[in-house]
Amino acid sequence: MEDLKFNFEDLTVYQKGLDFVDSVYDTCKKILNTKTYNISSQYIRAATSITLNISEGSGNTDAQFNRYLQIALGSIRECIVCSTIAKRRNYISYESDQAARTKLVELSKMITRLQKYLKSKT
Repeated sequence: MEDLKFNFEDLTVYQKGLDFVDSVYDTCKKILNTKTYNISSQYIRAATSITLNISEGSGNTDAQFNRYLQIALGSIRECIVCSTIAKRRNYISYESDQAARTKLVELSKMITRLQKYLKSKT
């Protein structure tokens, strides 16, 4: 039996976004306690928002898709702040923060390239 898939699920940027969400859940699972609940919850929501916006925008016009990609970039910046706060509060290590930043830079570049491609089609 063949898996049922939507077109956006084949986008590499979507797949990388899901990988990042997995890493955020893993990080937050390690640090989750009553003191870190708020930052963990916000970090997970922001990371999830990246892929949600990619998927939601992909079925629309190029202009609308670009708008959703812009929102995804905002969620990436939000993740940077969450990771920075977690590092500053010593909830995560410097290495964990840098690993998140590396993934977020890659996602940001991929989204920006996709936006340029969408704009070039018009």
